[in-house]
Amino acid sequence: MIPLDLDHLRQWIGREETRAERLTAAIAARFNATFDRPEAPSEGELAPSLIHLCLAPDTAPTSTLGPDGHPARGGFLPPVPLPRRIWAGGHFRFHENIRIGDTVTRRSVVRDVTVKQGRSGPLCLVTIEHRIDSGGALAVTERQDIIYRGAGPAAAPSGAPSSATAEAAPQGRYRQAVEAGPALLFRYSALTFNGHRIHYDAPYARAEEGYPGLVVHGPLQATLLLQFAEALRGKRPAQIGFRGLSPLFDTAGFTLHAQDEANTLRLWTAAEGGPVAMEARAEW
Repeated sequence: MIPLDLDHLRQWIGREETRAERLTAAIAARFNATFDRPEAPSEGELAPSLIHLCLAPDTAPTSTLGPDGHPARGGFLPPVPLPRRIWAGGHFRFHENIRIGDTVTRRSVVRDVTVKQGRSGPLCLVTIEHRIDSGGALAVTERQDIIYRGAGPAAAPSGAPSSATAEAAPQGRYRQAVEAGPALLFRYSALTFNGHRIHYDAPYARAEEGYPGLVVHGPLQATLLLQFAEALRGKRPAQIGFRGLSPLFDTAGFTLHAQDEANTLRLWTAAEGGPVAMEARAEW
């Protein structure tokens, strides 16, 4: 068992990082192509929601990446000694629009580091807060939850039902099928400059991390759910929160589900016959 020195890891609380990148029409065109959106973006137009997740990524040299394809820890993120990293969820609040041609600046701070006991051993939860400015104005505030766990068979985040015991997801009033093939996952990894091998290296995902196939990115699912919510209500919500419950794989397609609840829309993803993978709640 890998020891976790929580006092040492909590020294990263308050650590800050700032990155910026200009959102060009070319980046927006690649985003739209990845998500099969027909729009041909132009300078000055409104940018697609959550495209900021594709901007100003960590540009660590390839030679410094770990065996899983992630940059080495201990810079901005705490040096958690657990080998597996999961995007466990988060929350987005939208303030102003991002426009194509704007310089988008992300100011990030580590807000909390906690440790808990999961089914397969200790888990470390790191909470990060992002402030996204576009053209000098606050556009998005974001909370990002990252879970680190030990090696071994894939497991759901702590507190979530395991895929082996969970009930099949319910059917939403609104549904949209998604084909989660390797091309989609590879393109999204390229858009976000994400080297995590579970999303594009099937032999590694199976042999090293115990997954049955490539893993569908959490932020990719979040983007699809937000696009679904926008299409159903005709406009972007004021805020939306996400929580990952179980992984999705490229071994089968999955479905976006939505259900009306007063002034909110409850959304979730699930493979055919499988449990809820990611749940979300959008508010207008």
